[in-house]
Amino acid sequence: MQTSMIGAVYKNFLGHAPDWYKKTIIAFLLINPVLFQVDPYIAGWTLVIQFIFTLAMALKCYPLQPGGLLLIEAMFIGMTSPSHMMHEIEVNLEVVLLLVFMVAGIYFMKDLLMYLFTKLVIKVRNKLVLSLSFIFASAFLSAFLDALTVVAVIISVGLGFYSIYHKVASGKEFHSDHDHTSDAGVHDKGHSELDDFRAFLRNLMMHSAVGTALGGVMTMVGEPQNLIIADKAGWSFVEFFIRMAPVTIPVFVFGLMTTVVLEKARWFSYGAQLPETVRKILVDYNDQMDKSRSKRDTAKLIVQALIGVWLVVGLATHMASVGLIGLSVIVLATSTSGVIEEHAIGKAFEEALPFTALLCVFFGVVAVIIDQGLFQPVIHWVLSFEGETQMVMFYLANGVLSMVSDNVFVGSVYITEVTSALEAGQITRDQYDMLAVAINTGTNLPSVATPNGQAAFLFLLTSAIAPLLRLSYGRMVYMALPYTVVLTIVGLVATYVGLADATQVLYDMHLIEHHSAVEAASGSTAH
Repeated sequence: MQTSMIGAVYKNFLGHAPDWYKKTIIAFLLINPVLFQVDPYIAGWTLVIQFIFTLAMALKCYPLQPGGLLLIEAMFIGMTSPSHMMHEIEVNLEVVLLLVFMVAGIYFMKDLLMYLFTKLVIKVRNKLVLSLSFIFASAFLSAFLDALTVVAVIISVGLGFYSIYHKVASGKEFHSDHDHTSDAGVHDKGHSELDDFRAFLRNLMMHSAVGTALGGVMTMVGEPQNLIIADKAGWSFVEFFIRMAPVTIPVFVFGLMTTVVLEKARWFSYGAQLPETVRKILVDYNDQMDKSRSKRDTAKLIVQALIGVWLVVGLATHMASVGLIGLSVIVLATSTSGVIEEHAIGKAFEEALPFTALLCVFFGVVAVIIDQGLFQPVIHWVLSFEGETQMVMFYLANGVLSMVSDNVFVGSVYITEVTSALEAGQITRDQYDMLAVAINTGTNLPSVATPNGQAAFLFLLTSAIAPLLRLSYGRMVYMALPYTVVLTIVGLVATYVGLADATQVLYDMHLIEHHSAVEAASGSTAH
């Protein structure tokens, strides 16, 4: 009886995840306490690698459960504390609220999104033009909005397209209820078309995700760490953009050129075309929606468009935190479209809340990184360099660490260290400004290499659309590889050769006169 009960508990553990995966997680849990007693530093890095493993296996088992078990154990053995994890969550509260409210808000605007993007996809028949449209739109929006918001929009659109085709391939009508997570009802010919359509949507998803990185690095509101760096450096919106421009503009141009090459050469799984059968289904869907659209439906679209304007203006001008603007979108969109039942509103939160919980676990892992000083040797090593070599090493070190950790954490740690060095008189203000640019570009560009490097990529990996499109961790790394190489190299070269020009432009525009007062206060050398 006892053996059968143990067997039942084991079968329940992580559900239908593969047996080898369950045994691997159990092995992690057994090894970590022993390793922590031997060497806490090695144990800390081991935990980080184990957590990355759970992310990489996201299609086998959602990372929240195994990652959460590893973190709970880490707290019990003393790697970090619940209070420190709570502090990290409080510091990132805006990101948490963004996920809870903004993603749900986008859910209630899906009618408008499907209307606009269906028109775009069926009108633009050239895949290269369509890909460039997606990456350019994502970059432009991410420069003023949050990358997670932009990715939430793209995911919503991708899910809409996928469910439309899947219904028809399964012999259903557009308006019928349907489970698009199972391919059981798809006819034989539909399976081949479905695979081609998945490849097409994967291309658009990855182009869009990279676009959020290209745009997010440009402005102080593009990514959370940009705001931290701009605040520490005392830069305005215009000054931040100009200082970054010698790096971000060449990177953006080369990013678009990479898209062209990948689509033309069909390298790294790109170049997948929209099957003609699927295009016809989307055209039929669009025609049917246009014919059956009532005045109430049209009114919904108009109101959602106005809410979209409010969303863009509110986020671009920072009228309130992103999460609160998302909450206002929920209130406005539901009240004007007649969604007033609790269970109907609850559906909107199904996508975001699992990822919100996972992100909180991630913040717990960041607390372990801080408490065990995992990045300290790298930070001190980079600070030991001088001049242009130091700037290059800052860029590379930030990039490598951002691939395995949270780029907001890496950026805030490095800018704090550099600010301390400025206040201690160890570096000049000119050095400080150039290092701040290297930190910002380093955390934003090379971090596209892995899904854990950027929250937007991680959100895409763990979203409902990833298993439908067979978009695994490994496939995301593979498809991001050409962008990673190009953006990292172009960013590094531009960081090395282009920053003096930006400084001269700022001098000419009298935007950095106030730095003499900052230097005088800190005791560092004047310009």
